[in-house]
Amino acid sequence: MRYDLAIVGAGILGLAHALAASRLGLRTIVIDRDQRAVGASIRNFGFVTVTGQQQGECWRRAMRSRDIWDEIAPRAGIEVLQRGLAVIGRRPETIAVMEAFCAHPEMGPGCSMLSAAEARSRFPWMKGDLSGVLISPHERRVESRDAIPRLARYLEEDLGVTFRRGLAVQGVEPGHLRTAEGPIEAAKIVLCPGDDLATLFPERLAAAGMRRSKLQMMRLVPQSPLALTHAVMTDLSLVRYLGWAELPEAAALRARLAGEQPAHLAGGVHLIAVQSADGSLIVGDTHVYGDTMDPFADEALDALVLEEFRAIFPGLAYRISERWIGTYASLEDRLVFLDQPMEDVRLSIVTSGTGASTAFAIGEEVIRDLCG
Repeated sequence: MRYDLAIVGAGILGLAHALAASRLGLRTIVIDRDQRAVGASIRNFGFVTVTGQQQGECWRRAMRSRDIWDEIAPRAGIEVLQRGLAVIGRRPETIAVMEAFCAHPEMGPGCSMLSAAEARSRFPWMKGDLSGVLISPHERRVESRDAIPRLARYLEEDLGVTFRRGLAVQGVEPGHLRTAEGPIEAAKIVLCPGDDLATLFPERLAAAGMRRSKLQMMRLVPQSPLALTHAVMTDLSLVRYLGWAELPEAAALRARLAGEQPAHLAGGVHLIAVQSADGSLIVGDTHVYGDTMDPFADEALDALVLEEFRAIFPGLAYRISERWIGTYASLEDRLVFLDQPMEDVRLSIVTSGTGASTAFAIGEEVIRDLCG
């Protein structure tokens, strides 16, 4: 069978391209070397983040992707566990950044500030030191380990997308993919290799300066009841996420954090905490960059994450039930790598760890350009 479109990679970005193709009525096949999702798409928070994404194209992609999540989740049987974001500020410099963000004409609408007293009244679990809280209604949170397989099943069973799993693509030529089981013929091809930087067009990835980012994550089980209606971030996030970090007011916050939490900044540590259906919390994360990442977690980085967690949740007893690492492709100078290595072939890689947040919009753009 000859397909209209072949997609290599069944992570969130590959699935997003398949969804966009199915909406155009294209006969589509998705090929993945693994039998099930095991990569970056499930080793994360399942956090569809809008607030804090870089102003302009990235922020608009996140808003569009959030809307598609809202549309697709009920159809695919994916539960949205949390809606919205609470960024807890503990420093006056943080409050200045938050206020500037809320006043921003593009990114600020819908977001609001709460005083410390208002925040504690609304969120009884906010018992730590705080100066104010930024509230956003835009975010969504799904359980990645469940959502990615459900999305793939929906594409296959309801939308007619073909999947070939456990099959590695060894090479690409116009009109077909080479595999150990013979060629797969397709008029158009999209490659979503994630952080596999060595198999398909490695010279183009190397020329772009592609490398890997390694992150560490934990699952905490609270020993007393805790109900988070919103995902949680803190001061440290405001100097990592470009929608905040590029505001002029962020310079003073960055300078203060450099003096008070230099180890956190050096390890790319900031706090994200989200809650699963069973009450456990997924907590992270960290950022270490390189070409080949070892599979070992650094206990010192986990300790820095937990230090920030305890500042927000003082006195909360918990046990750590899981620890894991993830890696994703990273570029210093752009958030997405889109390339045309040959006619009717596209390379599509999220290079900023924002796959869940922006993939659906990127998939629409690529498929519209390639097949529309």
